[in-house]
Amino acid sequence: MAFVETVPEDQAAGATAEMYATDEAAFGYLPNFTRAFSLRPAVYAAWRQLNGAIKSGMDLRRYELATVAAARRLHSSYCTLAHGSVLMDKFLDADSVAAAVSDHHTAGLSATDVAVMDLAEKVAEDASTIQPADVQRLRSAGLSDAEIVDVVLAAAARCFFSKTLDALGVEPDAKYADLNPEIREVLTVGRAIAKR
Repeated sequence: MAFVETVPEDQAAGATAEMYATDEAAFGYLPNFTRAFSLRPAVYAAWRQLNGAIKSGMDLRRYELATVAAARRLHSSYCTLAHGSVLMDKFLDADSVAAAVSDHHTAGLSATDVAVMDLAEKVAEDASTIQPADVQRLRSAGLSDAEIVDVVLAAAARCFFSKTLDALGVEPDAKYADLNPEIREVLTVGRAIAKR
């Protein structure tokens, strides 16, 4: 499940026990990513606060598209599976999500969505390659500068979370094995899903 020892649920105390209880209540099970932070619950609390602040000022669909684009570029199965699932639950059908993850340029998304995903992908891959034209493209699509900052923040935050999980060897939760095999295969862009 991870390359480092994590705190077993029955041995969790203090901030780790609180973190476990909060996420178990929120998700209905204890995610592997939560366990990964069991040795540093203060960092996880800070991540939740940062990510919550980013999401709070942003259109949720746009947040999910930017996050999936960054996660895919980072080869993060965990985050691509998780946020692809949110897109399927709330915004797009499974075929549209599979198409967006496979190649968002040919997925039938709006020009704005494609520009958002392009910028998020560039942030994750090599932010030093971003040029004024990349930002202007989003302005021309109707995004304010604050909304452009939101896209950058969502992608940059995903870099922290995805890279932390992959560097620690954290596998996507076994529940993702229940996805339709075709969508599961498209969303598994890195580490394999955990066995039950």
